[in-house]
Amino acid sequence: MNIKGLDYNTQRERLILPEYGREVQQMVDHCVALPNRADRQRCANTIIAVMERMIPRTGDAESFRRKLWDHLALMSQFKLDIDYPFDINEARSMLEKPKPIPYPMRRIPVRHYGGLMFEVFDMLKTMPQGPERTELIRLVANQMKRDLVQWGHGSSDNEKVVSDLAGYTAGNVQLDLDNFKFERTQNRTPERKQRRRR
Repeated sequence: MNIKGLDYNTQRERLILPEYGREVQQMVDHCVALPNRADRQRCANTIIAVMERMIPRTGDAESFRRKLWDHLALMSQFKLDIDYPFDINEARSMLEKPKPIPYPMRRIPVRHYGGLMFEVFDMLKTMPQGPERTELIRLVANQMKRDLVQWGHGSSDNEKVVSDLAGYTAGNVQLDLDNFKFERTQNRTPERKQRRRR
């Protein structure tokens, strides 16, 4: 829909650094178009002063001002012919997109326990007997019960934890429920249901 006199941002040229707004970008465009170098220098100093008031200062003053001059160079697409107080060559790297981080696509047998838990199961298969192994088994069993409470819609079963722990450690960890005490797990699911009913 075209209405005379109305100009939407979606119809305008995309901003290089939107955090400074369209007015500052227009000031930079005006500065680039000035024919006199001295006028461009004065205009650039004025723009930096405006930018300095807009953006909260972080770090020391010199690095902050260097960042502002880098931003000015970026907004002018490096067409602004002035004497920069800092080297602006590093500003070009700001526009480069970071390389995507590869996501480990491995199969997790039971998702509610997570990948890290299966790494711990592998450790327990070969870990020698001792207080460190006993403590790790206690931590793992309690975490497994919390996972079951969280992902099992509030239901947890001690026998299920014992069975899973024995199964995923190839029978190397056998918990005795008569001697092993789980930590209390708080079941918050019923509370949520009650709040919804109200």
